[in-house]
Amino acid sequence: MTAYGVVTRNAEEVEWPEFDLGFYEVKDVTGRSAEPLATAVNMVSCFGDNAAAEANPELVPVNADGEPATRDRTYFDWAYICPTHGEYRRGLLEIVEDCAAVNPDVRLDDVGFPREGYCRCDRCEDRFRDSDHDDWAAWRAEVITDFVAEATDRIPGRVYLTLYPDPYPGHLYDRAGLDLEALAEHVDEFVVPLYDTHYGTTYWLETIAKGFESRLADLDVEFSVELYAVNVDIDDLNHAAEVAAAYGKDVFFGYDASQAVAALRRLKADEREGRSYGKGEGEDERTE
Repeated sequence: MTAYGVVTRNAEEVEWPEFDLGFYEVKDVTGRSAEPLATAVNMVSCFGDNAAAEANPELVPVNADGEPATRDRTYFDWAYICPTHGEYRRGLLEIVEDCAAVNPDVRLDDVGFPREGYCRCDRCEDRFRDSDHDDWAAWRAEVITDFVAEATDRIPGRVYLTLYPDPYPGHLYDRAGLDLEALAEHVDEFVVPLYDTHYGTTYWLETIAKGFESRLADLDVEFSVELYAVNVDIDDLNHAAEVAAAYGKDVFFGYDASQAVAALRRLKADEREGRSYGKGEGEDERTE
């Protein structure tokens, strides 16, 4: 049975009765922070932090050319923090502890290096040189797995971890240092955001969700899909939720609780009526 949840920065929305569970952003990529809630799965943006990056540029990862991973550069929607920075990591772990103290379930968001080529700061170069690794990618993956292990040691309940939406074998490892096989030993559920502002067609959503289903099939870990709800047509959002539910364990709606509630009410009404959802171009119509 699919559960439907909300991802929000508004505390009151996690308790709306239409949602089976709520994710509450205690720390987001802007650097904004809030007190964790006992009624929510508290969510921590780990290595995305605009405020910290602006306050201390030395925290920001750089590539071999010295180019920082900041939001004013191509490919980055927010600024990143280097995952080997000890003081910053300790602060994150304290936040995780605070979250787990009020609700045993916690979601780790924005975990990993920014993308291929990062980080080549002096600290990372020194730590790689002093490590037992000859392969830089393997060293990066160990850095991230060790952080997740430290975090999950502080989480007594269910551990959620957000993944960049690329199921192709090796891509998450090369991009962010995410070794899914190693992480599955520490994580109960991966969450895959498949965001669109329209969802007029969903063949791409189905392709990616099916890719994760196949990619994770041999691992002892579940995955759910997160959809973007802001200003999305309700019928299109419901169609996306229908597709997501066919592959993921649960479906979560991001950042517009009112629109999500309207979609869920319509979805439940349509299920009772046996509504047919019209597919986009190239898709077959399916009747519930």
